[in-house]
Amino acid sequence: MFTVLVSDGMGMLGALPDAVADRATRDVAFEHRRVETGEGLVAAVDDTGADVVVGGPETPVPAETIAEIDGDVAAIVRAGVGVDAIDCAAAADHGVAVANAPSYCTREVGEHALSLVFGAARRLHEYDRQTRRGGWAWNDAPAPLRLADATVGFVGFGEIARGVADTATTVAESVIAYDPYVDAATAERHGVAMAEFEAVCAQSDVLVVFAPLTEETRGLVDEAACSRLPEGAVVVNVGRGAVVDDAALAGALEDGPVSAAALDVLPTEPPVESPLVGRSDVLVTPHCGWYSEAAAESLVASLAGTVAAVADGDGVPERTRVA
Repeated sequence: MFTVLVSDGMGMLGALPDAVADRATRDVAFEHRRVETGEGLVAAVDDTGADVVVGGPETPVPAETIAEIDGDVAAIVRAGVGVDAIDCAAAADHGVAVANAPSYCTREVGEHALSLVFGAARRLHEYDRQTRRGGWAWNDAPAPLRLADATVGFVGFGEIARGVADTATTVAESVIAYDPYVDAATAERHGVAMAEFEAVCAQSDVLVVFAPLTEETRGLVDEAACSRLPEGAVVVNVGRGAVVDDAALAGALEDGPVSAAALDVLPTEPPVESPLVGRSDVLVTPHCGWYSEAAAESLVASLAGTVAAVADGDGVPERTRVA
């Protein structure tokens, strides 16, 4: 029996077996285990005889784990977009396919990014806290930014950022972006100018991080980057928490030049002794930018299509294949 091991830390994949049954031409069995360590994954694969692993960000798949499940597992399917918890190079070396669900929440994350930009720029988090305490003072917060006079800078210019750019260019004075893997012509089609990372930091009144977590991007927005930002700048992160050095951002909020931050992602989730959570000048949401009922349904449909294709011997579809 072809078997799929599902580690569903988000509780969103209950409909996956039925969705796969609707698509696959053979019977597929499912084993649901919450796996949070590489050793636990090896044990679960041995115990269930899994042919495919479907897991969320709570399921790490390092190189040593891949080496141990090589020969048993044909594909590792990430229930989401980011694959930073999977050693994709090791998977490729061992012939284990890696897939994700690349587009299921593109609109949702883009809309969330814009919401955070507007909320932080207009200081809505500070006004909300003030009125909850019984206050009613328009001047009991740093002056909001006028986005029409502001430069918005993007760190990362993939599909989500490009969608946001189409709106941002109608609101801000200018939009610039840093992404070493995107050419200037692509950015120009969205009204965006490409620049080096240091230049984006130096010019951005609002810096929006979309970048995935890689060895290149880990800690990219560090103390030096924060110090380059214009006085009163706003930092927004909807990419991955560890792209931004949280201690450096906290210092920039405390001493300048950053006046506010809005974050949907943190280096550790849920946060433990975060220097950012609880600050009056920081708006935090619990990594919910991806969520809508429609996105949850699209996630299951995308995963089901990949699992069914592997079960039927067709391999991972190119549209979802990462490695």
